[in-house]
Amino acid sequence: MRFLRKFQHLLYDLLMYLYAIGAGAASFFNKKVKKMIEGHKQTFNILREHIGPDDRVVWFHAASLGEFEQGRPLMERLKQLHKDHPGYKILLSFFSPSGYEVRKNYEGADVVCYLPFDLPSNARTFVRLAHPEVAIFIKYEFWDNYLTALHKSGCKTYSVSSIFRPNQHFFRLWGSPHPLRQFDHLFVQNEASRQLLEQHGIACATVVGDTRFDRVISIRNAAAPLPLVERFVGSAQRVFIAGSSWEEDEAFYVPYFQQHRDWKLIIAPHVISAAHLESLHKQLEGRKVVKYTDLEKGEGGGADAEVLIVDCFGKLSSIYRYATVALVGGGFGRGIHNVAEAAVYGVPVLFGPKHQKFREAQALLQCGGAFEFTDAASFASRMDQFAESPDFLKEASQRAGDYIQTNAGAAEACYQAIFGPGAEA
Repeated sequence: MRFLRKFQHLLYDLLMYLYAIGAGAASFFNKKVKKMIEGHKQTFNILREHIGPDDRVVWFHAASLGEFEQGRPLMERLKQLHKDHPGYKILLSFFSPSGYEVRKNYEGADVVCYLPFDLPSNARTFVRLAHPEVAIFIKYEFWDNYLTALHKSGCKTYSVSSIFRPNQHFFRLWGSPHPLRQFDHLFVQNEASRQLLEQHGIACATVVGDTRFDRVISIRNAAAPLPLVERFVGSAQRVFIAGSSWEEDEAFYVPYFQQHRDWKLIIAPHVISAAHLESLHKQLEGRKVVKYTDLEKGEGGGADAEVLIVDCFGKLSSIYRYATVALVGGGFGRGIHNVAEAAVYGVPVLFGPKHQKFREAQALLQCGGAFEFTDAASFASRMDQFAESPDFLKEASQRAGDYIQTNAGAAEACYQAIFGPGAEA
């Protein structure tokens, strides 16, 4: 057994070295990868400059922006507790440029950096320089060498909002659950994950749910009114919002609203490019379309427009409040985006068929707060049902909002378990 584990670890290290070499080569051709490689080179200097030998460090690691949002309620709870009497220093690391570049100036953390590739020397150096007392990995982050280095250092290490399935490599013949055994505790999203871990000899797991619910509630509560959107919506009785919209989604919903002009339509494209915006304008021929950035400039009117295209980032989570019904895109590609951002406002959600890996989407389907569509006909049928049955729409809206509210509290549960009631530095 020990030999098998050693072999698995050697194979893992070999794959990590090959991955690092491949990323280095790709950086000559890919700007995103180049940013990541350059960021890796700065990490150890950032740690040396901003973390002193006597600092008490809590390290949060997120792969990208989505995982950051799941860890954010816990970070902000910790920061709030210590704002008047500084104690812990919060270190936040990202693996992906899409997370780091957006949140490198995040005020909730004292230090923000990239996490270098999971090579043994990188892991040892990072842990030595950061010397965290507590390390918290969000959702799917299970880096073997970093976990080993943390375990040897005596750091308390936790996984938050993690979710496990039998087909993950930890539970396959060629894999090993050993990295998971190096966590002091795993706070998982559902009972199936806890049972799977227990079957593989990992008993230190508790079901607390997903901290994402706490985050969307926080966003909803803090969201300021958007006068430009309110002016566009005006007195409209029906508003459809397509969030994180892809061309595959648009092929089904745009034709419907070309025929049903009693709905005001707000589209927030996932990809904001000149080509995509031009494509939308062509599909919406005959409708008065206005872009959000034009409204900001005082151009394009607003109240008399029929379609609003949100051609900027950072607005969608607040815009959902104006929806009668929402669509969350990505369901015809790699998978749907964040359905909870819409449902938190008590808005029924539609999405395409690729949602099986998204727990909140599955639960919303089961409780009647969300609905799948697979083609133009199924989309039109559901929209007609919303339009023709106010009671059905009201019930779906209630169920969507109730689902989010009843699943809140994971962040506080994790905080109390990790740092203790009324914990102070």
